[in-house]
Amino acid sequence: MTTFQSYDIIVSGGGVAGLSAAAAFGSAGFTVLCVDPQPPVTERDAEGSDLRTTAILQPGRLLLEEAGLWARLDAEAMPLEIMRIIDAGGEVAEPRVTKDFVASEISDQPFGWNLPNWLLRRELVAHLQGMETVTFRPRVGTAGVLARTDHARVRLSDGTVAQCRLLVAADGRNSPVRKALNIPVKTRTYGQKALAFAVTHPLPHENVSTEIHRSGGPFTLVPLPDYQGRPSSAVVWMEDGPEAMRLMALPEAEFEAAMNERSCQILGPLTLASRRTVWPIISQWADTMYGARTALVAEAAHVVPPIGAQGLNMSLADQRCLLDLAKADPANIGSPEMLQRYHRRRHPEVLARVAGIDLLNRTSQLSAQPLRDLRAAGLNALYSLAPVRKTLMQLGLGMR
Repeated sequence: MTTFQSYDIIVSGGGVAGLSAAAAFGSAGFTVLCVDPQPPVTERDAEGSDLRTTAILQPGRLLLEEAGLWARLDAEAMPLEIMRIIDAGGEVAEPRVTKDFVASEISDQPFGWNLPNWLLRRELVAHLQGMETVTFRPRVGTAGVLARTDHARVRLSDGTVAQCRLLVAADGRNSPVRKALNIPVKTRTYGQKALAFAVTHPLPHENVSTEIHRSGGPFTLVPLPDYQGRPSSAVVWMEDGPEAMRLMALPEAEFEAAMNERSCQILGPLTLASRRTVWPIISQWADTMYGARTALVAEAAHVVPPIGAQGLNMSLADQRCLLDLAKADPANIGSPEMLQRYHRRRHPEVLARVAGIDLLNRTSQLSAQPLRDLRAAGLNALYSLAPVRKTLMQLGLGMR
């Protein structure tokens, strides 16, 4: 009789979401195999490194602390004390409305802590290497899934087969596991792309994350530690697709001129401090967040535009929910009852957040001047109502 190496949990996907899921379940005492077809790129300037950043919000930090990860990240994490929204949608590209959402209004902690994605992967991989309960196999992907009543068998790309009680699909928006289980998704496109890169600037960011709205999508500056002795920020610049690709192809001097116009130089003249990368912008959600012996998390379950630091934090909320269910009844992880509870708890919130971010993104794309004027008036009105302002901040953090 053929035998298979067995685990409590197999995590398909070695991005930030998959690696953090492996750490979370492993720290709770479950045996975990994590696989990913690509080796992790863990150096800032290496080809293929992910130059985007992630703001880990308060609930996400609690999960990473529980998994034993935060001690590795704390020294590099930049606290986000203020979320600043600037409307620059007037006739001239300059700030006309500026509103600050201040963390101290609702909490004694920052909204979140910003970290580069490449650094997150580096520290996550290093942490997993020291965990006896977790096996991480880069360069090995999921080639097939056979789900049975009491376990799932996962055929791997190196020809081996592993068995688990729960398969966690954290393998991206084109998830091979989701496709193998024939779980449908709905996708919404915007005709946008996002440029992601790092900059330095003469003025300190003072732990303020800033979204500047004009048209095409927000231009977002997120605090980073100093780089080569100068204040530094990560930039996500969303634009209509053809314009994004035009910007991507510009010589460096012309690109810097364009980004300085778009940034309104609120931190002084920006200097490009990394290579540029470009990412497609979509919303996507799975019809159901589970299949036989399988839970979908992160971009296998939901994709949103990079607005309001929701992407990875929604993924960490998926993991929090799954982990709580697994710890409450470890003998029945992966059972239909557990997976149905997971879907009932997470899916309505996921749909609500996808809809909310979709609305924010469409608003940020507005190009007609009267509509941009309405957007500025709406920002003023929402900010002026203190209870509404506080509720929006609490909802953004995922507070209950």
